[in-house]
Formats: sequence, structure tokens, C-alpha cells
Amino acid sequence: MPRHFRKKPKGRPIDGWLIVDKPSGIGSTDVVNKVKRAFDAQKAGHGGTLDPLATGLLPVAFGAATKTVPYVMDGAKTYRFTLRFGIATDSDDADGQVIETTDARPTDDAIRAALPQFIGDIMQVPPIYSAIKVNGERAYDLARDGQEVVLEARPARVDRFELVERPDADTATFEVESGKGVYMRSLARDIAKAVGSLGHIIVLRRLSVGPFKEAHAVSLDKLLESADTPPSLDLLLPLATALDDIPALAVTEQEATRLMQGQALSLVDFMGRVPDAADPMGGLVRVMAGDRFVGLCRLEEGMLVPERLMAVPE
Repeated sequence: MPRHFRKKPKGRPIDGWLIVDKPSGIGSTDVVNKVKRAFDAQKAGHGGTLDPLATGLLPVAFGAATKTVPYVMDGAKTYRFTLRFGIATDSDDADGQVIETTDARPTDDAIRAALPQFIGDIMQVPPIYSAIKVNGERAYDLARDGQEVVLEARPARVDRFELVERPDADTATFEVESGKGVYMRSLARDIAKAVGSLGHIIVLRRLSVGPFKEAHAVSLDKLLESADTPPSLDLLLPLATALDDIPALAVTEQEATRLMQGQALSLVDFMGRVPDAADPMGGLVRVMAGDRFVGLCRLEEGMLVPERLMAVPE
């Protein structure tokens, strides 16, 4: 289509991150759509799906921030969930149908003794009610249609898995720090089996995503409280905030220009500037020209290689 015939995008050109405190009972995509309409934004997406049952941090990216979504999804996440022992459901949470029960209830000591096997690099079978594709179809669509769904175990990284509360014999509350793609419903199901019982999640909350914490979050109700007036743009965090966990590398304006032109620069020129936390074997750095976020580059074979450059003014 000729350029002069292209439709102008609907909405306002907004860039930045909004951290929504998602309530239970609504899907992540529905939250994004509601927030996008409220702000009258041209473009929006989210940084990591939360189950409808779950509450907590749902980072919503506007405009250029959508380009950084993959890096947010790769970041560490913290969850708190409550496990109900004695009942297995087909979805591994309280929204599913009961498929098996048992009278077995573990002791606190038994739970703590089983936790180490789920910490570190583990193999995990995702819940059948998940967005994983099986022969081109979403697993949850197949499961809802009554088809048998068999998912293979896949690698997962769990950095912390702690029992934090035992309200009664039937329930236990845990906190988890994990990497990308770890299913809390699977952890709940598997720890229950490991202690000789069955279990499913009845409460799930995400406490952090990468650099985003609960202190950054705004409730969905507050964002939508006025149908006539868009929420304040002051609620948005700068685009680069999502990348605060990535080591920063200072560059000159001249170096920034060369990177923006797609040039890879020799790391010899950056001696003394490369942050110690950066992995020289393929690690990412957050390139900053003064206070201006230029983009992301990777350290590869002695070179600083452009990966995702935006040069969006802060």
C-alpha cells in the first residue's frame, strides 16, 4: 500500500511502562486491552502472562517499550502461592475440575526436606492448561475440547523455594524466585506429590518482575476509575527502567551515533568502562549516552555489537 494511503494509528503515541496490580478473575490480555483504552494508547503489550486466578505485578509496555518486553520476560520473578493439599485438579489450580483426592497430609519437616530437589536447574512438566503449543494448537484449547494433552518436561530455573507459612494441615504458603517460563502450578503439583500427597494452587500472587516491585504497582480499579479522563502519564515509568537489571555501559554521543548506524565497536575502546557485572561472552549491556538510553548491545568476541537500539528520549 502506498505510504500516503496508510491509515494513521489510532490513539496517542505513548512510550513507557505501567505496572498494573492485576486482580484475580481477569486474563492478562484483557487487562492490557482495558489499560490501552483508558490511556488511548496506540500500542501496548505485557511483560509476562499471569493466570486469571493470579494477582500481582503485570508490567504493561506502551509504544517503544514493547521492544524491551523479551528482556523483561527473561528477568527474575518472585511469587507467593498457597497450596491446598489432598486435592488434584486438571488445571493444577482452583479454577479446574477435581480429578483425584487423598487423605495424606505432609508435616512441615517433610515439606522442607523435599524442597531442595526443586531448586536450581530442574526439569518441569507444564500444566496441560497452558499456552504451550502442541502440533500448532494451544494446550489449553485442546484440554478444553476434551482431548488428551501430553506435555514433555522442559528445563526450568528456580533460585529460591521456601515454605513461609503453614496455616493448617490442608494448606501451605510458599515463596519462589525463578527465571523465565517456570510454572507455579507445576511446582505446587510436584511438591505435593513429592511429599506423598496431591495438591493445587488456591492463591497465587506475583511480587516482582525483573526490576519492577510492588511499590511500582497501580491497581486496575484506580486506573479505570474515571471513564471520562485518561489516567495520568505520571504513572508511567521510563522505558529504560525495565532494563535496570542489565549492567550499564556509558558511551559518548559519537559512539552512540556509530552504534545507531549498525556498527560494532571494539571493546578495546571501552577499556575501564565495561561494567564488571557484564558477561564478556555474549552478555548484554544497557548503553547510556549521559542520561539518554540508547539501547541494548551484546559483548561478543571483543566487540560491542548492537542488538536493540531505540534512542528514545527519556
